[in-house]
Amino acid sequence: MKRKKWLLLLIVISFLIFYLYDQNNTLTKSSYTVSSDKISDSFDDFKILHLSDLHNKSFGQNQQKLVDEVKESEPDIIVITGDIIDERRYDEEPALTLAEEMVQLAPVYYVSGNHEMRSGKYDRLRSKLIDIGVNVLTNETTTFSFNDASIQIAGIEDPSPSNANTTAINLQQTFIEAESEQFTVLLAHRPEWFSLYRDYQPDLILSGHAHGGQIRLPFFGALIAPNQGLFPEYTSGVHEEDESTLIISRGLGNSLFPFRINNHPEVVEIILQQS
Repeated sequence: MKRKKWLLLLIVISFLIFYLYDQNNTLTKSSYTVSSDKISDSFDDFKILHLSDLHNKSFGQNQQKLVDEVKESEPDIIVITGDIIDERRYDEEPALTLAEEMVQLAPVYYVSGNHEMRSGKYDRLRSKLIDIGVNVLTNETTTFSFNDASIQIAGIEDPSPSNANTTAINLQQTFIEAESEQFTVLLAHRPEWFSLYRDYQPDLILSGHAHGGQIRLPFFGALIAPNQGLFPEYTSGVHEEDESTLIISRGLGNSLFPFRINNHPEVVEIILQQS
C-alpha cells in the first residue's frame, strides 16, 4: 500500500514539474488586426511584432526559440515594451542577446519598464541597447517611413514615481510634436493608464507589465496584477475605447512570483489594415 502511495505521489510531482515547465517555457503567439482609415496603401498588411517583460528569461541558447518564433512572423518592425531585465536579479545578458538578434530581423523600438527604472542601472543598459542598434524612445515621437509613406511611433518612459501626474507630464512631452492626422502607435509599459493615454488619441497602444495576471483562472481570467489588484481589467488582449485600441502582451518572463499558471509566455503580432 505504501508503495502505491509513493508511486502516486511521484506521478503527481512529475506531472506538476512538467506542467510548470510547459507553462513557463512554451511560447504562444497571438495575432490581432487593427484597421484604420489613417493607414495608407503602403502600410496595408504592415506587421508589428510585440515583445514585453522578458525579466532575464532565456528561451534556448542565444534566445534561439524566441528568435525562431519572431522570424516566423516576418515582422516589418519589432517593439519591446519594457522590463527586459529584473531589478531583483539583475542580468543584462539575456536582454542584450535578444536585442542583438532582433535588430537583424527588423527595426526595433523599445521603451523602459519599471524594473529598468528601479534597477539604478538603466543609463548603462540604455547606452548598450543604442549601441546594438535599438531605437530607444524616451518620451518622444518619431516617424517610421515605409514605401514613401509613414506612421508615428511614440514611446513613453516608465514614470518614476508611477502616478497620474508623472505619467501626464511624460505624455505631454511625448506628444508635443506629434501629428494628429498620422496613424500613431504608442509604446507604454503600463496598461492601467489607458484613460490617460487616450487623451492624446493614439490609434494603437502597446503595453505589458501585467504578465497576463500571472495566474489565469478558467471563466474568471487574470487573478492579480501590479497596480490593479485582484481580478484586474487590463492584463491581456484587445481593449477599445473612443478611437484608441490597447493591446496588452502577457509577457515572456516572471518576476517576484516565479511561475505562470494557465498563462504561457506570449509573442504578439499586430497586422495593420486599411478600413
